[in-house]
Amino acid sequence: MPGKAKIILTSTNVKLLNDVCEQIKSITEKTGVKMRGPVPLPTKRRKIVTMKAPSGQGTKTYDKWELRIHRRYVEIDQDERTLRQFMRLKMPEEVQLRVALT
Repeated sequence: MPGKAKIILTSTNVKLLNDVCEQIKSITEKTGVKMRGPVPLPTKRRKIVTMKAPSGQGTKTYDKWELRIHRRYVEIDQDERTLRQFMRLKMPEEVQLRVALT
């Protein structure tokens, strides 16, 4: 009985993340393997607020930055041929990938 491969993709760039998801989807369609996803997971927001004046004197004005971390969850059936093609994907540096085989 074949298991499943659980894949979590993480990136700060949504366009690149969706492109990688489309590549995975096309591979599973070609090989005829069942696929569940991509399921969007909650976006993490990292906020940083700092004072503009380093001395603390003058008006109390602040700089505000936000980093958004987007994630997608994909689950596919394990198939040797599919996983081989999956490992040959060209991944951009901005997209991180975590695979768990069950």
